[in-house]
Amino acid sequence: MARAEDHIDELDFLVRLRRDLHAHPELGFEEERTSRIVRECLEEAGIAVTAGLGGTGLVGSLQAGNGHRRIALRADMDALAMREAAADRPHRSTVDGRMHACGHDGHTVMLLGAARALARSRAFSGTVHFIFQPAEEGRGGAEAMVADGFFERFPVDAVYGLHNMPGLAVDEIAVVEGPQLASSDRWHVTFRGEGTHGAKPHLGRDAVTAAGQFLTALHTIVARRVDPLQPAVVSACAVQAGDFAALNVIPDEVAIGGTARAFSAEVRALVEAEIGALAQGTAAMYGIACDYRYLRQVPPVINDADATRRALSAARASAASVRTRFPPSTAGDDFAVFSGRVPGCYVWLGNGPAEDGALHHNSRYDFNDAAIATGVRFWTTLVEQDLVDA
Repeated sequence: MARAEDHIDELDFLVRLRRDLHAHPELGFEEERTSRIVRECLEEAGIAVTAGLGGTGLVGSLQAGNGHRRIALRADMDALAMREAAADRPHRSTVDGRMHACGHDGHTVMLLGAARALARSRAFSGTVHFIFQPAEEGRGGAEAMVADGFFERFPVDAVYGLHNMPGLAVDEIAVVEGPQLASSDRWHVTFRGEGTHGAKPHLGRDAVTAAGQFLTALHTIVARRVDPLQPAVVSACAVQAGDFAALNVIPDEVAIGGTARAFSAEVRALVEAEIGALAQGTAAMYGIACDYRYLRQVPPVINDADATRRALSAARASAASVRTRFPPSTAGDDFAVFSGRVPGCYVWLGNGPAEDGALHHNSRYDFNDAAIATGVRFWTTLVEQDLVDA
């Protein structure tokens, strides 16, 4: 029988580990130290580990009983290329220009804690795979793991993900069926005109004016082409043209880039087509050429009904408060690469109040250690409830 002090000692270990990971952040596909620590903690608990999947990713596997169902739980490990602003934080980043500003240090530790607890109790019947994924922050870590044979080597019937959410209490979980996160894509448009003297615009073909027209009209895609009941975002985020040292020169080219977000495959495809049509139409109107590229990166995260039902049952058994209504986020997460192949559910775990307004990707953000116990309890309960003898 486990003693209360054993639980306290384990939680203290997880808190210290989380702060250690926070102090030593690593970018996507560079998580060598983090991956080594995770592997050591899993192997110490008697969990079989497959390392090097998708580069620095690894999978811990645990089987108990005679159940045939197989599930996977996923945590991301990477940090962001940001400088931490909280100079008075004892566990602040020791690596300049790197910080855990999205809570992946907490995600890693909570899944580790659950894996270790399940290895001790084995109070389930079936197989659970613990996915420790590299490079969630836009570098394609999930795709790399899948391309490296995750589903062939670790067949699963369902996959679950968890992300912290400032604004929810640390003992509160939101579990909602349907869209949770948007697709996250990039687009590039280059207008190619004929440069000329700024005092003689009639002798050239002005790509700058064409780009201005395009930028003004860009927002009509969501306002006038997308169903108003379907959320979408189209944003221009970068513009390059000309030289401030040569303000009497109309440049040959203007490059524009941005992001597009949607919660359905249909709206995603519509936005892709409409950006291109607008760019080509604008170029034709000004008598210039246009290059257009749309880069599909991460599909939307859409929670499966049955997986959501299972996750909701576990949340109700492990958290003080559970929300079944919570607005989806226009951020993206490549958990969608896993849940697009098998039924999946992505839940939100409270991170407490947003201290000083520090939300995700803020230079003052920090994962709340008070949420670790709830996260571990949720993961453990989910496995024990989901994997039972038929």
